[in-house]
Amino acid sequence: MDRQSTPSKPPMSQGFIPILQNPRFLTLWVGQIFSQLADKVYLVLMIALIAGHFQGNNQPISGWVSAIMIAFTIPAVLFGSFAGVYIDRWSKKGVLVISNFVRGALVFVIAPLIWLSQDKTLALPVYWLPVWLRQWQLQVQDHFFIPLGFLFILILTFIDSTITQFFAPAEQVTIPLIVERRHLLSANSLFTTTMMATTIIGFAIGDPLLELAATLAKFVGLSWELGKSLVVALSYLLAGFILIFLRTGEKKEHYEKERSHIFKDIRDGLHYLNNNHRVRNALIQLVIIFCIFAALSVLAVRMAETIPGLKAEQFGFLLAFGGLGMAFGAGILGNWGQQFSKNRLGLWGSLGMAVSLVGLSLSIDNLWLTLLMTTFLGLFAAFVGVPMQTMIQSETPVDMRGKVFGLQNNAVNIALSLPLALAGIAETLVGLKPVLLALAGLAVAGGILTGNIGKNRPGNKIPES
Repeated sequence: MDRQSTPSKPPMSQGFIPILQNPRFLTLWVGQIFSQLADKVYLVLMIALIAGHFQGNNQPISGWVSAIMIAFTIPAVLFGSFAGVYIDRWSKKGVLVISNFVRGALVFVIAPLIWLSQDKTLALPVYWLPVWLRQWQLQVQDHFFIPLGFLFILILTFIDSTITQFFAPAEQVTIPLIVERRHLLSANSLFTTTMMATTIIGFAIGDPLLELAATLAKFVGLSWELGKSLVVALSYLLAGFILIFLRTGEKKEHYEKERSHIFKDIRDGLHYLNNNHRVRNALIQLVIIFCIFAALSVLAVRMAETIPGLKAEQFGFLLAFGGLGMAFGAGILGNWGQQFSKNRLGLWGSLGMAVSLVGLSLSIDNLWLTLLMTTFLGLFAAFVGVPMQTMIQSETPVDMRGKVFGLQNNAVNIALSLPLALAGIAETLVGLKPVLLALAGLAVAGGILTGNIGKNRPGNKIPES
């Protein structure tokens, strides 16, 4: 009796095409583009407002910008975990839409508040502080005078960053809701590529775009501050409008089932990570990557200073090549990464990062070699970051994703903050090469961690369905 031949299963579509054919993912992705661009141009806007209103003659702008960055960082450290608790209980689509609309409204009111508070200052009594903290321009001060407009900017920036702590985990939780498990690697690759691209493009076009907006605003009789603010505000509002059309498939009963118990839910998230070593190790790997790149953002200033042909203020040129390499690596993973297990990709990426950092330590007197090593560092970082993020998404239960991503957001922000303070001190004490070699050792430690994730347990390779 002839054996009937069964039709072979059609080959699984790979790469970015399947996810770009998913209208729900496409909506989220386009919303991400406008939201991410608004985030990057926001910082450029803050620098323009400081330079135009608050920076004194021959006064460095770094102190003003540092205050803005602190206002950004504090909510990330304080509220990241708490935000994740509520994400599990709230409509993800609602969080994505409302957070963009509110951030757009906050940016819109900046210009009117500056106009209302011009030439007004707030005297803060500081006589209770130690004398060494009250030194300013070689004199001991009893009061520090802060422009009221700048205080408004700090408060609005703090609120904006607090809202972002809800947007970020909601976005991560939404991806596995609208993308099939087998396409998660491609989806995360595209999100990573977009994030790096908007960082490079946003900082590159931010200033000319804002200058064009200021020129057009003056032409129609508006202030340059309002013209520049409108660019960022409209980008947030457009992202929110696009996300209105997102369909996440959430059921209302799920997020209205019970009230949030903040500290209990945070403990539940920590307990889950403690019991699931695969997700925990993947999260630690992400933290290691962010530590390395945060340290590199500080060391890049010193590297640019020592490389012939570069100036210290051109350090962003080095970081841009790292971002370019990360985008390229994410593109490779999006098209061919499904063929390999996630822990193997993470191991290769960790070892590649270590080799790149060693190469960077040996090439800091050569511009082209430094750029090449920085590009490779970004490429191999994508080989770690994208699979680890995919593992967290695919293996975390639906009702735990908000808690886990909130803790992840919190841990990543701390990982971004500490190296900013420690890397410069370490470089001053021991030099640039030893610090780069120490970062290479940290990458190797991450590779060992990846190797222990568990090669024989399910979840390493994206299943076909």
